[in-house]
Order: sequence, then C-alpha cells, then structure tokens
Amino acid sequence: MTLKTELKNLIVENLNLEDVRPEDIGDDDPLFGDKFGLDSIDAVELVFQIKAQFGAEIKNMKEGRSVLQSINSISAFIEKRRAA
Repeated sequence: MTLKTELKNLIVENLNLEDVRPEDIGDDDPLFGDKFGLDSIDAVELVFQIKAQFGAEIKNMKEGRSVLQSINSISAFIEKRRAA
C-alpha cells in the first residue's frame, strides 16, 4: 500500500467521513472546505494521527496549514521527515 493510499484510508476511517471512500479523495483535492466537510477539530485529530502512524510531528499552526492542504502535501511532509 502506498503512503498516499494509507493517508486516504486514515482520513476516511479516523475522521468518520460518511459517504466518502478513500478512492474519492484526489491527491491534490483540498482536504478542508466544502468537498469533504473537514473542520478544525478534524485538523487536530489528523495532526495526532499523522504523528502516531508515521512519526511525523506538525509543530505549529502555520506548518499545519501548509501540510494539511492535500494528500500530496501531507505525503511530501512525511517523506521529508523520514529522509531526515
């Protein structure tokens, strides 16, 4: 399973997205806004899940806004942390 697929599964399963399947989430789709209905509470949960599952810590709100934009941005962040 690819990292992007893992992230999509994590988002759907842990954020209880109804009527959304992992394959419905495009790699560049904005995660927050109207399409998926995610909000700031979901962002906090996602930050915790990324740290728990992948060991990549988002340290502040500014970094979080940048990282949590899309599957591609989260994936790039995790890959960068793994390479460090």
